[in-house]
Amino acid sequence: MTEMAVDSLDVLRRRTSAKWCTYPGDVLPMFVAEMDYPLAPPVARAMIERIEASDVGYVSGPGPVGPAFAGFAQRRWNWEVDPEDVRTTTDVSVAIVETLRQVITAGDEVVITPPVYPPFFDLPVEAGGTVREVPLLQDEAGWSLDLDGLEAAFAAGARALLLCNPHNPLGLVHPKETLGAVARLAARYGVTVVSDEIHAPLVYSPETFTPFLSVSDDARAHGVCVTAASKGWNIAGSKCALMIASAPETRLLLDEMPEEVGFRTSILGLHGTAAAYAEGEEWLDGVLAVLAANRELLGELLSAELPGVAYRFPDASYLAWLDLRALGWGDDPAATALEKARVALEPGLKFGTAGAGCARLNFGCAPEVLEEAIHRLSAAKS
Repeated sequence: MTEMAVDSLDVLRRRTSAKWCTYPGDVLPMFVAEMDYPLAPPVARAMIERIEASDVGYVSGPGPVGPAFAGFAQRRWNWEVDPEDVRTTTDVSVAIVETLRQVITAGDEVVITPPVYPPFFDLPVEAGGTVREVPLLQDEAGWSLDLDGLEAAFAAGARALLLCNPHNPLGLVHPKETLGAVARLAARYGVTVVSDEIHAPLVYSPETFTPFLSVSDDARAHGVCVTAASKGWNIAGSKCALMIASAPETRLLLDEMPEEVGFRTSILGLHGTAAAYAEGEEWLDGVLAVLAANRELLGELLSAELPGVAYRFPDASYLAWLDLRALGWGDDPAATALEKARVALEPGLKFGTAGAGCARLNFGCAPEVLEEAIHRLSAAKS
């Protein structure tokens, strides 16, 4: 496993991405889902090789991505993927919209399960549909999909489910049994499940993650996986996402998309993505070790300095869902954190009404930055 270096703040502030350009230099940016670690060497090398070859034209299809992803899926999750079933486009949001356009007509309902990734509220509308919310259930054991609520929505005519698997912002890895129940419901009611699995490489115990299409014949007949290397290897700006279908019915959905959907893929992103899946696992495991330590550190810091803040260790990704209501900072505590502590968090209300009083924190950073962020938040509570 590669020892993971972390860039200093001085180096990071030379970046021009949204994380480092949205706020003034005195703000610690802990909001958007970008990590602070240097690129995986195989990914950087693959992109640089294309640059040096002046190979920055249009893509000619998925090329090496299908075999690379199939190998990764087999090694990581014991999921058998036919490389021919893998298509590409610009990013997962585009993949979601274009898939939904194939399965819904104007005004059809698409189910989402808040609190959930904010664009989920908009992508069904972009595809011509309407949003139906079936919030996650929460009890002492944690969060879970509301299967009864999903069935009610499907029975009432919803045509698609936009599934977040693993679930952002909670780091929730849905159990295989739950996904099997979702697949049976989808088959019973003729619903298409679009499973966004972009955070799957960042599951701390990979054997606990279940790709939706691996669950059953029902899942394959009614599901499309959309994913990317962008979160696992921190290359969101390289613009290459995957769409995977594993049954005749769902392959047809991908085949009927306009040719331009695939043609928009970045050739640099395509080669970087292939390198990530084929050669980037050692780097990924190094990142996961750093993130696992930060996940523990965050819990220790909160217990010591903000004991009223509720935090449940995420099972995936570098995003922490914090219940900050004990601080008395109102429905949008991220606004107070920015004003008083100069720490930028992602506002909880962006993820749905269940996010009132909450915020999402990105701990994909150096431990020292995480410590400084919690110190600032603690100092601001008085």
